Amino acid sequence: MGARHGLARVLSKRGLCSRSQAERLISDGRVRLDGRVVRDPEHPTDLEQARIDIDGAASEQGAPRYLMLNKPRGLVTTTSDERGRDTVYRCFDGADLGWIAPVGRLDKASEGLLLFTNDPQWAARITDPAQGPAKTYHVQVDCIPDAATLAVLYTGVDVDGERLRAVTTSLLRSGAKHAWLEIVLDEGRNRQIRRLLAAFGIGVLRLVRVAIGPLALGDLPKGQWRELSPGEVAALGGA
Repeated sequence: MGARHGLARVLSKRGLCSRSQAERLISDGRVRLDGRVVRDPEHPTDLEQARIDIDGAASEQGAPRYLMLNKPRGLVTTTSDERGRDTVYRCFDGADLGWIAPVGRLDKASEGLLLFTNDPQWAARITDPAQGPAKTYHVQVDCIPDAATLAVLYTGVDVDGERLRAVTTSLLRSGAKHAWLEIVLDEGRNRQIRRLLAAFGIGVLRLVRVAIGPLALGDLPKGQWRELSPGEVAALGGA
């Protein structure tokens, strides 16, 4: 007998749907476990051996998928939006990928590298604040910060009860009124860069994530996606 988990967690671990989607399917009586309907999302279930049917069809563990997307500005990072806004899944229209979920998120106004997978364990390693890879951003700001300002971004500041800081901050280039910064974070707090810069009176004009750990966005066109290679998957968080 293999490891046992709640039925909803097993569906998620098998890469069939998200945990919340699994809970809804189970509660609605659409899931059979070894031939009988189970309505308890926490029902103990053998991860490896259990036979699970959804809507009468056998559901085998999905092949692991690992994707990267160059997220355009203006899309929200969610499967559906109650306000009817376009989501990142628009970029996958016409692709038969099964269930995949974003690994972390980028806010609506942000762009760049966003990962997707149906492997929750891999995703958890990527988003782990203590063990996950650093994230690199190129940020256009509405001023030209001096060296002292860049240094204090590393020191950090308390904002709404949270300590916000950058691992490194450097000036990439500057013009007459604007500049591009490279900012590296080792954690993913909500709107962290925008809130950190705002605390010092700096406004963000564009924010592009260009790398996660060793994986660079490269020349992937905006709105396009590709599969990760086995080497890239392993370098980010194993598989």
